[in-house]
Amino acid sequence: MGRISKIAFYLVILPATWIFVGWQGWSWWSWVSSAPIDSDSLGESTENETAVQITIPSGTSSQQIGRDLEAAGLIRSSNAWRLWSRWLVFADPEGEFKAGTYQFSPTQSLSTVAEKIWKGEVMQLSFTIPEGWSIKQMAEYFEEQGYFSAQAFMDAASEIPYADYPWLPEDLPILEGFLYPDTYQVVAERITPKIIIRQMLDRFQQVALPVYQENRNSTNLSLNEWVALASIVEKEAVVASERGIISGVFHNRLEQGIRLAADPTVEYALGIRQTVDQPLTFRQVETPSPYNTYMNMGLPPTAIASPGVASLEATLNPEPTEYLYFMARYDGTHIFSRTAAEHQAAIAEVERQLSTQ
Repeated sequence: MGRISKIAFYLVILPATWIFVGWQGWSWWSWVSSAPIDSDSLGESTENETAVQITIPSGTSSQQIGRDLEAAGLIRSSNAWRLWSRWLVFADPEGEFKAGTYQFSPTQSLSTVAEKIWKGEVMQLSFTIPEGWSIKQMAEYFEEQGYFSAQAFMDAASEIPYADYPWLPEDLPILEGFLYPDTYQVVAERITPKIIIRQMLDRFQQVALPVYQENRNSTNLSLNEWVALASIVEKEAVVASERGIISGVFHNRLEQGIRLAADPTVEYALGIRQTVDQPLTFRQVETPSPYNTYMNMGLPPTAIASPGVASLEATLNPEPTEYLYFMARYDGTHIFSRTAAEHQAAIAEVERQLSTQ
């Protein structure tokens, strides 16, 4: 074989070898860096149903993270993880893998998992506090979710953080009414009563407080009185269209020196919830309590629940009305009356309708 023929041979054979080796390497990398589970193979399962939580303690090495991820079935190869980690360090010399609790799905690729930890996109939990919930209801909810004990939340809600929220009313025994109802996100490993309470106070400060400050000159209600009355409106108003009228009724009663006689204040005082089958009894209504607006003139010492912004606004802008009474139909609506006689007739009408059902 002549010299030119040998050169031609190597020019053909060597590139073919390189292509073969390169193809083999790329095939290996494509496999080890892909998701351990094909999302198509899950059928009707969702990503959340296959989600895996993993906690990376502070100071954990990159290699150990890879071994933990492989053991959890979240990546195929810790060796591939080591290679990708080196690439991340090369691309971002100032970056690092962040400690924390993460949630992944086996349907995510190695690069997705790595970048999530590199960026510190730690797991967050979502919780929703409905409008009209009391602090006791919130405490029970958090305990049911496994966040912490109900008593821990009640204790934290009794510590008033005046240093960080100087606008809070003086001598407030509990933060009732000031923990704004909304949906929140919190970092999983940072779930404590105080952190959640501060989130909710921050939201009140952002959403609710400006409503009061903008209308301060047009109301005789103090901040505490405003929230207290709004909480009663929140508990009484089921249909949005009636919220302003209900606020107007309570304003009329306050101005005329008539007791509010609001059932939710008695329920709050006794820690009960009346129903159609078990309405409040005369004995319960006559039970002494600072919160019992059947027995006491004016507003209770604090709110009885967390009002939403609609009830807060309605309390500052009540609908002009001559009504002094309302009676629940137990379908969310009410019968409004101007006189005690009309109110008694409304009560009798509702009782008659209930008896025929």
